[in-house]
Amino acid sequence: MNELQQQIIHELHVLPKIDPQKEVRVSVDFLKAYLKKNTFLEGYVLGISGGQDSTLAGKLAQMAVDELNEELSTDRYKFVAVRLPYGTQFDEEDCQDALRFIKPSATYTVNIKEAVDASRRALDAAGISLSDFEKGNEKARERMKVQFSMAAFHHCAVIGTDHAAEAITGFFTKFGDGAADVTPLSRLNKRQGKEMLRELGCPEHLYNKVPTADLEEDKPALPDEIALGVTYEQIDDYLEGKSIPDATRQTIERHYLRSEHKRHLPITVFDDFWK
Repeated sequence: MNELQQQIIHELHVLPKIDPQKEVRVSVDFLKAYLKKNTFLEGYVLGISGGQDSTLAGKLAQMAVDELNEELSTDRYKFVAVRLPYGTQFDEEDCQDALRFIKPSATYTVNIKEAVDASRRALDAAGISLSDFEKGNEKARERMKVQFSMAAFHHCAVIGTDHAAEAITGFFTKFGDGAADVTPLSRLNKRQGKEMLRELGCPEHLYNKVPTADLEEDKPALPDEIALGVTYEQIDDYLEGKSIPDATRQTIERHYLRSEHKRHLPITVFDDFWK
């Protein structure tokens, strides 16, 4: 293991092996503690895509608010699930299966197509023509904007689904799905998230489906692993301190170094990087 690999594992707090039941408890207790500390909050909001990460984060959030309501003999706390399709989503049935598994306190659907297309038309009128990839980022940011609007309406915090296997590659949209109030999956790699969903009794097809951001219309349902050039198995092995082929290690580390700006708050004059 080289020095950079050690640094990344330490920075992202990844364990080489987890007890799934214990980690479920860690995340649920974290979400409960955040609500108890921030007494103006009444729960959480999260967009549900039908994939592994939002299914896991949504289930943990629902468990947290259910436990708080029971412990405090109240119905104050809620988990608000939001469906955020752009037009018609190809895997809508998976989204519905995820919602049936989570059993959210409330569910909304907001179709972001009109808002994204209006933004693109406004930019076109100003002489700014977005590529299909850049339009994909517009979709991710519109989805997060809706989640924060929903959170304001319901006096809730927004959950982010970022985890270590995503953070290391920067495979998220800056100020899109990378924006959130709390990230209960941080510290976990992809296979550890699967272990937790298995522990929670999630339908197998939801955590075994091919991960895709599905943001690019020219490349519909493009698998993450093709976009990244490495598999999640290889990323997880790297994060667990295992030996992987040099070429694979270099690809992962290149992603990490190029995406460093995504993993910290905006730079201020007090930061050391420019001095």
